[in-house]
Amino acid sequence: MKPFDIPSEPRVTEMAWPTRIVFGAGALQKLPAHAARLNMKRPLLVTDAGVVKAGLAARVADVLKGAGLECAVFDRVEPNPTERDVFAGLEAYRAHKADGIVALGGGSALDAGKLVQLLTTHEPPLSRYDDAKGGDQYVRDDLPPLIAIPTTAGTGSEVGRSGVVTLADTGRKTVIFSPHLLPKAAVIDPELTLGLPPSVTAATGMDALTHCIEAYVANGFHPLADAVAIDGVMRVGRSLVTAVREGRDLAARTDMMVAAMEGAMAFQKGLGASHALAHALTPISNVPHGLANAIVLPAVMEFNRAACTARLARIATALGDTSNAREEVLAANAIDRVRKLAASVGIPTRLREAGVQEKDLEHIAQKAFQDASHQGNPRTVTEADLLAMAREAY
Repeated sequence: MKPFDIPSEPRVTEMAWPTRIVFGAGALQKLPAHAARLNMKRPLLVTDAGVVKAGLAARVADVLKGAGLECAVFDRVEPNPTERDVFAGLEAYRAHKADGIVALGGGSALDAGKLVQLLTTHEPPLSRYDDAKGGDQYVRDDLPPLIAIPTTAGTGSEVGRSGVVTLADTGRKTVIFSPHLLPKAAVIDPELTLGLPPSVTAATGMDALTHCIEAYVANGFHPLADAVAIDGVMRVGRSLVTAVREGRDLAARTDMMVAAMEGAMAFQKGLGASHALAHALTPISNVPHGLANAIVLPAVMEFNRAACTARLARIATALGDTSNAREEVLAANAIDRVRKLAASVGIPTRLREAGVQEKDLEHIAQKAFQDASHQGNPRTVTEADLLAMAREAY
């Protein structure tokens, strides 16, 4: 293949991988040491009701309390966090006189933890910090420390520099982005995902795959991100089915945790139209983020095929294609392999099967076009293009 990732015009790009990562089975036991390193004595544990029900919140709280830390629990984060959740968390932080945050859960809890962290020192409203409107310029570095502990292998929010929340004043799922939101430590313990239901494993795993694929084909220049993205694609391709069907397979769970982490590391390069559509589908049609990404991804890849043929061909290879076919054939095979992988883990093939109403597609496209994610798409998109992709996925 000819080189295709060298910028056509000279430019300077800044790259960073700053998160302290504690990874592996049993990593949770290292949590107190990192809380001490960050001078946390009264952490607020930010999580959700599902994590509490699974017994994971008590497990983490016991580790903290066993090390002599005064821990309080805030468990009112909704599956798709809203501004109300964040303000409730801020109230709990102040009531506990907390000096740091331990965020535990899937992407929703981790994102909510980041935004509670933001509001401890920054004035509302959250819409002021909307990345699509240049809000990152208002995010300062005077934030309390945050340790992120994921319980799913999907968003990779534990190593990401953004928080996603649905805002009251716009009704839009909004990305708040800044390097200052990066957790000071990510404690990634695959054992915490062993009880994850198959449907959640599937949807979050496809979310990780979408992050890797969209970052890899995004129009930015970041060879470090490209390298981890394609490695993440390979890991999802070889381990997602096993993680779904044999949920206590620690090797598969570990592979998926790596892929999720890599996806979030990679998408600092950019995302694309899949995420723009998914960010609209969740608040409008109540489709979980990972599931939304999984359903629309093949349609978006098809739309992008001519603009990133060589990269899609490499994705096919990473997903196990050994045919040595021409790039154009491999690019088409990549889309087919993504469809088949999603189907093999029980993901619905169409938006209508996920409860989306056809009458809402135009509104979804409108909101998607307002989302900054599509700006990284390898092929420029219009609102009409987003509507066409939504209809194709419908």
